[in-house]
Amino acid sequence: MKVSKAQAAENRAGIVDAAARLYREHGLAGVGVADITRDAGLTHGGLYRHFESKDALAREACLRAFDWTITPLAALDGQHGDADPQARLQALVHGYLSSSHRDHPGEGCPAAALAVDAARAGPEMSEVFAQGVEGNIQRFARALIPAGEGVQRPLTPEERATTITTLASMVGALVLARATAAGNPALSEEILATLRAQLAPDPGPT
Repeated sequence: MKVSKAQAAENRAGIVDAAARLYREHGLAGVGVADITRDAGLTHGGLYRHFESKDALAREACLRAFDWTITPLAALDGQHGDADPQARLQALVHGYLSSSHRDHPGEGCPAAALAVDAARAGPEMSEVFAQGVEGNIQRFARALIPAGEGVQRPLTPEERATTITTLASMVGALVLARATAAGNPALSEEILATLRAQLAPDPGPT
């Protein structure tokens, strides 16, 4: 039976969404085509009607994974829209360096879940990953710019440097927290708590 264009587009999106989640959970090498199509509710052969290769799917899935944001910005705007940048930073950092984010990699940051895999996957995947990381830098920095300053102006060198330092610290902490969670849960929690306190300390009562 011929599939409509709308259904074909829905099937393709389902494959990409499934791959984006499964790759973050299990790594690029830990997921097969059958796993992806089964999760998407399609047959094994259905994948190759939409993608020329598994590598092409992996690149698109990686980009889709970077649609994820540290803390949904709509929610952040609702809760902290009128707050100073430090309050917004605290919300972002504490949302990222949480036990929930650590324990659900398939729903979280692709940088922490797939960086090592991307480095080993060749220049095409590296280019895709770099695009996603650059997007994260821009989104994170602009979430911290005071509302009155607007969101279209270029980042200053200091803003960009601070953003990269903070993001890299957060990603590294999450990777270590995940790596130690099963063997030493207390250490895993300590890593998260320490980086939360270092990157976005509670200002205390004013």
